[in-house]
Amino acid sequence: MAKVRLVRDVLVRALAASLMVVVAGCSNLSLGGPPQQLYTLTPKSTFPDNLPTVDWQLAVDRPSSPAGLATTRIAVMRGAHAIDYYAGAQWIDDAPNMVQRLLIETFENSKAIVGVGRESVSLRSDFVLRVELREFQAEYEAGVETPKINVRINAKLVRMPQRRIIASTTVERVIAARDNKIHSIVDTFDQALGKVLRDIVVWTVTRPETEG
Repeated sequence: MAKVRLVRDVLVRALAASLMVVVAGCSNLSLGGPPQQLYTLTPKSTFPDNLPTVDWQLAVDRPSSPAGLATTRIAVMRGAHAIDYYAGAQWIDDAPNMVQRLLIETFENSKAIVGVGRESVSLRSDFVLRVELREFQAEYEAGVETPKINVRINAKLVRMPQRRIIASTTVERVIAARDNKIHSIVDTFDQALGKVLRDIVVWTVTRPETEG
């Protein structure tokens, strides 16, 4: 009986020691940490004075993108093959959703089109704009501390209901940030994306393939 009690006491002490180790380990966990700074970009609102107006409706597809860009994190490339992300900063939405929203708002700001919206809503569109986000990152060249911002988008205009591609284009802007601070980098993203969005709107509404 004494032997059984001794074994039990040993087991109880071992269990208590284990619990103390677990509690001590938990007390060292980082619960929270500094919050991420959220950033958003803006739609374009200035266009050529001779931009025509069209009487058809357009649905804008959610952009496809490489997995490394389909995130709220702000992408960075150092060299041709490695992708990383800025610490402590992120987009307010994942990049494809953000670009889709800003592209729709840019179309609306142009006042050149009767109706435009997301393809997922019940919009009886005459055309669909298929969008691919191919580049959307800051790029650092070897030995250079200030990045260039690269935004490249491919757009395909699809006639409905035939679902036939009638035109395609790729628009790219590469702009150097003025310094290596995150606010400057985000401002440069805004400039580069704004120019790309404006060019896509102008290209879309001036397509001769949409006539007739």
